This record gives sequence, structure tokens and C-alpha cells, in this order.
Amino acid sequence: MKQPIIIAGPCVAESYELLEEVLVALQALETKLGFRLVFKASFDKANRTSLHSYRGPGMEVVLGWFAQLKKKYGCKILTDVHESAQVAPLAAGGIDYLQIPAFLCRQTDLVIAAAQSGCGVNIKKGQFMAPEAMAPILEKARAAKKNPDQEIWVTERGFSFGYGDLVVDMRSFSTLHKSGVPVLFDITHSTQQPPAGKETSISNAQRCYAPLLARSAVATGYLDGAFLEVHPSPAQAKSDAAAQLSIPQATALLEQLIPMLHQAAAWKSLDAKFV
Repeated sequence: MKQPIIIAGPCVAESYELLEEVLVALQALETKLGFRLVFKASFDKANRTSLHSYRGPGMEVVLGWFAQLKKKYGCKILTDVHESAQVAPLAAGGIDYLQIPAFLCRQTDLVIAAAQSGCGVNIKKGQFMAPEAMAPILEKARAAKKNPDQEIWVTERGFSFGYGDLVVDMRSFSTLHKSGVPVLFDITHSTQQPPAGKETSISNAQRCYAPLLARSAVATGYLDGAFLEVHPSPAQAKSDAAAQLSIPQATALLEQLIPMLHQAAAWKSLDAKFV
């Protein structure tokens, strides 16, 4: 197996200092454990339920922070894109990977614009989408690629279960794997419990299930990597405080998962014997 892809970083870019603290810790783990780090943070949380939810400092400010990080640490950076008009300035600003949020995965113009930018593209599977329904969406992106080496990834992040919970169907990874693109698992967002009551400005989550879900997903044998959000002090995070992992939590989890990812790539070979 190639080095596992790990997309990790804080949910939203709250400050340069916070970004740097998390990046330094993750790069140390990258060197120690042998994975391929793509650092992530959102410049704008445009898909929040409530008008009062924290959204972030905005594109211009965060692109400046990202430029400093890239110059100092040589990192690859991923951020969310919400509108087609944002693609060009993000690509010009040095972003390496554009991420299509789960709620926007069916937006054809957005997916095509992201792929045409020349940046790598990570498409989150919508919570409302069957895994097999992602195949034509991924084909949109692959057909629009600017160059043949451009990377297209798909990330599972759970299915809506009732009105305020998510469930991860482990069969999804096998189905997504058939699309022919690398498959990742969003560990932290899959623990979310979307707001369904009067309080809609904060998403609850069951962070305690992050290791269980992550180990289970890796054990399918179909993962090429993982996505996780990491914050120095999750309780004080301005977005997804209940889901993000602390640096020590992320360290312990990745120390367990990376060796598993290297082993698990061969495990799926058994599946063909049961067809």
C-alpha cells in the first residue's frame, strides 16, 4: 500500500497561531508514523444551520495564513469551497486541494469548476447519498480534470439516521472503492449528532466513538486514508467543539490506525471468495 493519506487540521482557521500549533504536531506524527499529511482548515463555515454560528475569518485573511505556513513548513493544504466563484482565487492563492462539502456534493458546476482548477479534489459523500450514487459525481470530477495526474478522492462521513444522528455503514467503503478513486473516512464528522431541537447553532457529537468507528472502517480493507479534525483545546473550539480531537487524542489514534492501514489493504482479498 502507498503511504496512507491523512487529511487533518482544525475545523476552521481561528488564528495563525492555532494553525501553526496543530500543523507542527501533525508533521511530527507524519515523520514518525509514515503517512502523507494534507493539512486542512476552513476559511468559512458557510454550511452552518444557524445564522449565529461562527463562520471564520474569511478567504483573504486565511489565504495569508496558509501562505505563511506553506513557506515555513512546505505543507500541502486543503480547504472547503462552497461556490464556483471561490475556486479561482483559492487555486491562485496556493491551495493544493479543494474539498466539496457533503451538502454540496451534487452541485455539478461546483464539482466541475474545482476539478478544472488543477487542484486536487476531495468530495465528501452527502449524508443523504447512497454510496453507489457517488459514482456519477466522481465521474464528473474525473472528466473535468485539468491534467491526468490530478487527484480525485471521495470521503465517507456517515448517513443521516432519523433527524439527529448519523450511522456509518461499513458496506459503503467497498461500494465507494469500486469507483476507482482513493477512499477516505471522515472520523470526526461521523460522530456528529446534527442539531434537531431548539439549539441549532451547535452540533453535538459523540467523540468517544471516534476510535471505534475508525478501527472498524480501516478493518474493511478499502480505505486509502482518513480525515480528522484536530484542535489544541476542543472544548474552546469555535466550530464542532464536541467532535474535534485534541492533539494527544489524534496522536494516540493515528499511532494505532497507521499500522492497521498498512496491513488492512490486503484484507479485502478475502471478500472475492464470498461472491
